[in-house]
Amino acid sequence: MFTPLEKFSNNNPESSSYRVSLTGLTLGNVRLSSRCILAPMAGITSLPFRVINRSYGCGCAFLEMINARSLSYLSRQTREMLRTDDRDRPLGIQLLGSEPRFLLKALERLKEYPFDMLDFNAGCPKKKVLARGEGADLLKEPGRLRELLRLLVRHSHVPVTVKIRSGWDSPEGLGDLVRSLEDTGISAITVHGRTAVQGFRGRVDYRAIKTVKGAVAVPVIASGDIFSAQMAKKMFDETGCDAVMVARGAWGNPWIFTQIHAVLEGSAEPALPDIEEVVGVLKEHFRSCLAFYGAARGVVRFRKFYIWYTRGFSHVRSLRSAVKYAKNESEMMDLIEQFRLTGCRQTCCKKME
Repeated sequence: MFTPLEKFSNNNPESSSYRVSLTGLTLGNVRLSSRCILAPMAGITSLPFRVINRSYGCGCAFLEMINARSLSYLSRQTREMLRTDDRDRPLGIQLLGSEPRFLLKALERLKEYPFDMLDFNAGCPKKKVLARGEGADLLKEPGRLRELLRLLVRHSHVPVTVKIRSGWDSPEGLGDLVRSLEDTGISAITVHGRTAVQGFRGRVDYRAIKTVKGAVAVPVIASGDIFSAQMAKKMFDETGCDAVMVARGAWGNPWIFTQIHAVLEGSAEPALPDIEEVVGVLKEHFRSCLAFYGAARGVVRFRKFYIWYTRGFSHVRSLRSAVKYAKNESEMMDLIEQFRLTGCRQTCCKKME
């Protein structure tokens, strides 16, 4: 079974010079225990996923991105997305929208829920989002984006942050843009190091993130390709950012937070978890999904997580195919047990050969 990571020391005089302080970051009035943040991800960052990642050192997590219009109507699905508990703090909510009346209505709805910060999405590059004039489309209208941020800062009872891309189609004018956004009263800026046009293609532009860091006084959170501890270290080294936001790198890999902390403190990177630990987390996460979603939906929602947790193991291709058809708790638990009996880390298998 997994062992929760309770605290991180940063006082080892033998650590190397690139060591990053992992505590002491404040966003508005919110004090973070770590500079590693779990990104909002649609269909992924529900309560079970957030709690698992917090157990391994995630210092702050966000709900799935929520559309302000949907939140204003407070549908059953939206209420489910907002579910949390005492283990799940500090907690951020990311709003997507562009219409002031729905943003204000969303803020009213959120007064009923416990959360610590509000992030405004001006970075989502999905076509359906851009078509509504939301997400990264707002980068084409900086004046409008500033007005929306002023509105949120004025009416929100928690600190407001913004997430952007490095530009619409280039980083040109990025420094001026973020300085103008800072003037709205926001408490931090998260920047993904690709343009909106790039989407998730191409390489992360570390220089663009460094430009943001050099242009503003508020904390800068860097996002993009944090798939390992070494990539997190590179992000800190290349950009001078105040924190990193982990997204796809945490899929089936809550250990990434432990690894990042170790490397940034100058310690040796922990070994990859053995199959027994992975199976322990698989079972814990699956049971949490059953409790959160109910039996039928919990199994369906967990299928993709099974595939992610079993990455990097040999002799599991048939299991990864079979999980797509798992319909109940018994079938999923059987697939987890089969993985325990047959799975082998690819590096270990090569050594054995």
